[in-house]
Amino acid sequence: MTEMLSIDFMRRALLAAVLIGVTAPAVGLYLVQRRQAIMGDGIGHVALTGVSLGFLLNTSPVWMATAVAAVGAIVMELIRERGRTRGDIALAMLFYGGMAGGALIIKLSPNGSMANLTTYLWGSILTVSASDIVTVTLLAVFVVAMTFGLRRQLFAVCQDEEFARVTGLPVRLLNLMLAVTAAVTVTVAMRVVGLLLVSALMVVPVAAAQQVTRSFAATQALAVGIGVVVSLSGTTASYYQDLPPGPTIVVLAMVLFGLIGLLAVPLARRRHRAEPGAGAARCDLVLPVPRTGDGGAGGDRAVDGRPAEGVTLAQ
Repeated sequence: MTEMLSIDFMRRALLAAVLIGVTAPAVGLYLVQRRQAIMGDGIGHVALTGVSLGFLLNTSPVWMATAVAAVGAIVMELIRERGRTRGDIALAMLFYGGMAGGALIIKLSPNGSMANLTTYLWGSILTVSASDIVTVTLLAVFVVAMTFGLRRQLFAVCQDEEFARVTGLPVRLLNLMLAVTAAVTVTVAMRVVGLLLVSALMVVPVAAAQQVTRSFAATQALAVGIGVVVSLSGTTASYYQDLPPGPTIVVLAMVLFGLIGLLAVPLARRRHRAEPGAGAARCDLVLPVPRTGDGGAGGDRAVDGRPAEGVTLAQ
């Protein structure tokens, strides 16, 4: 461990891993809540075009990817909101257009090649420079400020847009801010996890946390904790075992998801037994069904004389 920490690029990679572990699940929780778990994949493919533009224009690939991904996320959100096209079609356009655009543009760049794109697709701890750390840190601060500072507002919008609109919340603005935050998160994570796998780090820790938590705040805290643990562990393993960091981090996250799933079932049973009134009697609410053939008299029996089926409600 001391040897690893004495190397500059590993210190930068571990710092980037911590920032990714915090930001990816923090945003992913809202995407899972609104059933847009694969949105990160679409944004990642669009960000690939931004990376290629960065090489073509001889500018920072990270900042260019952030700008292009943010525009793509906003366009997708506007399409979803207006309902002119189904959401899956909009995602498909982001997937294919982003990949094709990135591959074509990188060929036009005198300073870029497909090998440059590979490091962004799968992540590489060797390519995290000091300037990248500054950029990633600034972007991560923005993501944390949005996801934690606007937690109640974003939760309300993701849970029920109509109710949030009635209460006076700026639903469109919050949706656009969430889309931009997701885009920023993708570009934060692409240096270590890679654009193809960043969506997994946004979703798997959240899914794992949801198995054992009962509140939104607890789920967010545990998901971030899981994200940090698997990001640090995967980056460390990639150094000692010479493994690609992105796939290693995602595989560890999925293993942890499985382990938590094994513990969730007995924990849920124990919690149910410990709840007060768990074995209390139940009350049945029977919806009356009108009878026919007896002068229109009503009752709570069906036409054939059997008791009407009721809706059982727990006390």
